[in-house]
Amino acid sequence: MHDRQLARGDRRAREFDAFVTGAAGRLLHTTTLLTAEAPDANVRAQRLLTLALAHTYARWHRLHGEDPYDCARRYLATRFARATWHRYGPLGRARPDPRSPLASLTAQERLVLVLRLYEGVAEEQAAALLGLPAERVHALCDRATAALLHPAKPTAVSGAGAKVVPS
Repeated sequence: MHDRQLARGDRRAREFDAFVTGAAGRLLHTTTLLTAEAPDANVRAQRLLTLALAHTYARWHRLHGEDPYDCARRYLATRFARATWHRYGPLGRARPDPRSPLASLTAQERLVLVLRLYEGVAEEQAAALLGLPAERVHALCDRATAALLHPAKPTAVSGAGAKVVPS
């Protein structure tokens, strides 16, 4: 019996290692987009990924055919949403790095945009995962996409304090 448990544990560890080898790079990129950190300075993203992988490993024997990548992605999304929307923990306090392509977006816009466009999650699935109406997810994705495709032009400030919009 003890040998069987050891063999099962070894198999579980090998399967998980194979999963991490194949998925960790993409998941790290996803978390870096979510946290809007620079790829070379993504401490919060690495922490979020570590938490997601630990959660997935803890559930590994209970997945029963469920996609482990989907499990990790769901955990990333819900943990990021909870930490940023409720402003607690190390994920909720930092400002986006201006070098990030998604730095101009709010945390909620980044989350929806990354889930929908980068991860390919259907609108209804993203809405269910985040506890938002599908219409809200659609609106957030549209607004984030428009903000990225048509960034606002910076305004200049004149000496009298009035804003001057460049023509």
